[in-house]
Amino acid sequence: MENKDLSGINIEGHIKIHNPETGEVFINKRNAIHYENMSIALAESIANIGQGFIYEMAFGNGGTTIDPTGIITYLTPNSTGSNASLYYETYSKVVDDRSVTNLDPIRNKIETRHVTGTNYTDVFVTCLLDYGEPSGQEAFDNTTDNGSSFVFDELGLRAYSSSGTGRLLTHVIFHPVQKSLNRLIQIDYTVRIQSLTGLNEVA
Repeated sequence: MENKDLSGINIEGHIKIHNPETGEVFINKRNAIHYENMSIALAESIANIGQGFIYEMAFGNGGTTIDPTGIITYLTPNSTGSNASLYYETYSKVVDDRSVTNLDPIRNKIETRHVTGTNYTDVFVTCLLDYGEPSGQEAFDNTTDNGSSFVFDELGLRAYSSSGTGRLLTHVIFHPVQKSLNRLIQIDYTVRIQSLTGLNEVA
């Protein structure tokens, strides 16, 4: 009788959005994984067909609505359908530090982290929005317009595609955070790939 390995694989993610100079943390939470697109990306990556790997981080401002009393309603992350996208993307940045289109690969990069003997490996993505980016942002972080293009409330990781925009791999929605000229914002994005045997949650 043939033995089958039924242990399986689990993928989970976590983001931390913070100011690396002041230490202020804006967001610290888990994200949704788009399992269909992630399965395609993993297959394309290990088959070495030139696409599927994490390439860019996308930012948007369509993930929440705020009523006149200030109550925030959070939309559901888009994690189904191969053509899934952010609700309203306003900016994106290449985080693949091997790409010639990444203009700052020291501060926008992807690492893998593994401890010998454990059953998981982390993909750690760092993305820094510097003072001068994105172009067109407000001077100070005091806007009252939550519909502004650079008051972000959603972001996700996208895979590289040789034929255009890559598939959305993850999506997270959070309370609005403004990017303005007077503040740095760094996103530390962890995607943990692990065996279903002896799960270790990403913190």
